[in-house]
Amino acid sequence: MCTKDEKKRCRWVNLENSRYVRYHDEEWGVLVTDERKFFEMLLLECFQAGLSWECVLNKREAFAAAFDGFDAEKICAYGEEKFAGLLKDSGIIRNRLKIRAAVSNASVFRAIQREWGSFSEYLRHWSGGMVIYETGKTTSGLSDAISKDLRRRGMKFVGSVIVYSYLQAVGVVNSHEPGCFLYHGEKR
Repeated sequence: MCTKDEKKRCRWVNLENSRYVRYHDEEWGVLVTDERKFFEMLLLECFQAGLSWECVLNKREAFAAAFDGFDAEKICAYGEEKFAGLLKDSGIIRNRLKIRAAVSNASVFRAIQREWGSFSEYLRHWSGGMVIYETGKTTSGLSDAISKDLRRRGMKFVGSVIVYSYLQAVGVVNSHEPGCFLYHGEKR
């Protein structure tokens, strides 16, 4: 699929949504190194469960405002008053279970950072520090293993499909399709 710039992109990109096109072109499949970005994408992917990524992406700025710029440390300290406020925030997805999970997942995320030195090192442990290039999948042995470990640690909304999508979002898995201008096998 092409936009006015004539670049071919992955089939799933809604070319009518400039935010979605920018996400595809500038973020999806790009290896993340920033710890806050690792948490941001985890929080957003968990809210995606049962919804489209485009829906979540369209609410990204509202999520950032509602969740203190995706500061995991601040989110760990949320109490009932903040929780009630989030349930009333029409800018985000107001799912009680997902909001509770965002808070408890922040605590698990911070525990993993303390254990491994960073969330990046935790993921590198699983991937061997490699970027995995594959297309046409929604899960893998890697996402299965990470999902199982995160659930064992107490995270919620981290099934294998969500974890696989997360790995794509943070660039551990690069799934740009053949024909896309960002496909790893094509010359740019």
